[in-house]
Amino acid sequence: MKLKIPLYGVNQILLFGEHDNNLRLVEKSFNGRIIIRGEELLLEGAKEELERLNLLFSHLIKRVKKGERLTTEDISYLLKKGEKLSEVKEDIILTSRKARVRPRTEGQREYVDAMKEHDIVVSIGPAGTGKTFLAVAVALASLERDEWSKIILTRPAVEAGEALGYLPGDYVEKIDPYLRPLYDALYEMFPPEKVRKLIDQRVIEVAPLAYMRGRTLDDSFVILDEAQNTTKLQMKMFLTRLGPKSKAVITGDITQIDLPGNNSSGLLEIQKLLLGVRGIKFVYLTEKDVVRHRLVQEIIKAYEKYSNK
Repeated sequence: MKLKIPLYGVNQILLFGEHDNNLRLVEKSFNGRIIIRGEELLLEGAKEELERLNLLFSHLIKRVKKGERLTTEDISYLLKKGEKLSEVKEDIILTSRKARVRPRTEGQREYVDAMKEHDIVVSIGPAGTGKTFLAVAVALASLERDEWSKIILTRPAVEAGEALGYLPGDYVEKIDPYLRPLYDALYEMFPPEKVRKLIDQRVIEVAPLAYMRGRTLDDSFVILDEAQNTTKLQMKMFLTRLGPKSKAVITGDITQIDLPGNNSSGLLEIQKLLLGVRGIKFVYLTEKDVVRHRLVQEIIKAYEKYSNK
């Protein structure tokens, strides 16, 4: 059977991706032919497969017409949905300076829903699963809706193989590299001048975890990143800072703990200690939720396989 899909007014670069990478990904999942002929897409194959691809391209074309730049990760996720593609929601969290931010996997969608519904969310998973990025996106979106008066981003400043004392500069300059990933997430979504203005106005605060001691964090969306490197006491200190009108998101990768000596991770402890407490939600992401380079998934699998041996 044959099927023609019109592409009039559709940006084919956005649709098919750079070097047609998106199209190649679709072709690998399709036992037929896909031909681009001017402003038409010609499909040849079995009836069931053509129906599936018609649904897929209809969905993709709608998103491209809204100006969205599709990635291979988006295509992979949608291909996995198959016949359930119609269930994919318009779940844009934030329109950033580069693209629309949305969860791309089932795990990420569960994570975003948890942040909307619970006062404390603990997200545990490997690198590249969007733990910090999505938390910052949800925080900024809620800030724009005036749900909070402040966003606080914090991390434990733990040495990971290199001593702080050997880094040049004063204390602020020494800890800056540890907080840089949080700034990167902010600059990814908002223009630099807007980020700097919000920081100067103390609407957004980026600080080491040690600076939280003795404070009450009220009317704030608080993100504790790299929580696997908090000690048990630090984790208790952080959790008891929350005021009556605040939300906390705790993120960490329990396979990359850099705590020195015999210190135990506070993130490991709260998995048992707070399990079942109402208002607290634990979300576990896996290599299936990795949205970085495709090889990151394979690397994580290889490490897990090696450690299991």
